Amino acid sequence: MLKEIITSVQAYLHTHRFIIKHRLWKWILIPGLIYTVLFCLGIYLFMVSSNSAIEYMLLKSGLKEWMEKMESSWLSFLLIFGQLVLQLVLLLFYFSLFKYLFLIIGSPLFAYLSEKTESIMEGKDFPFSFAQLTKDIARGIRLALRNMLWQTVYTVSILILSFVPLVGWVTPLLALIVECYYLGFSMLDYSCERNKLSTTQSVLFIGRHKGLAIGNGMIFYMMHVVPIVGWILAPSYAVIAATISLYNAKNAGITEPGKTDL
Repeated sequence: MLKEIITSVQAYLHTHRFIIKHRLWKWILIPGLIYTVLFCLGIYLFMVSSNSAIEYMLLKSGLKEWMEKMESSWLSFLLIFGQLVLQLVLLLFYFSLFKYLFLIIGSPLFAYLSEKTESIMEGKDFPFSFAQLTKDIARGIRLALRNMLWQTVYTVSILILSFVPLVGWVTPLLALIVECYYLGFSMLDYSCERNKLSTTQSVLFIGRHKGLAIGNGMIFYMMHVVPIVGWILAPSYAVIAATISLYNAKNAGITEPGKTDL
């Protein structure tokens, strides 16, 4: 898995040079600006609602009332730290829902960008087909809904775990790994579909090569540390990097030949 993560990270470095060389900036800026506006809106909605949601959960569980009765500074510290952990988990949950909304909206452009990247790398054209584009959009929406369902199941389980003292402190890391995996999953699937893998085969293939997905999602979220510029570049960079990483992994023999391999 580590080798696959490194391959995904290196693909982002190749992506920047690839975009400059082939003048793909217009395919970067348009979805990036849309993403940035939606991202800012999502963060605003999160800030407005998250505190109320946490307060509601603590009151309904009786945890806050019990700790106040104990009058312990140590328990008060645990409560404050636990609220911070819970807020981080909720932030990732909000972000995952926002991510799937954007993936559904941007699926036509992302499918085209992935196809264009591979066509440049292989030196061949993929003829445009409206029927194929419609099929790609439908598959992208189905897969996004499928991944959203499974990620919600995992995130809710992690959310419950976050209420457990001490053990719950690791839940933001678990939630982040899950988030990175499913983001990278969506980006890699564009190449899987183009290589004639069914949805089931794509799930099996990416499940066997989790490092490629986790590495792609990890750098995507790290780019958000840089305000505005990172937010604009992150979506399209992730699509191109996923295409490059899968192409490089296949050529390097990291993905073993098999029924669900490319």
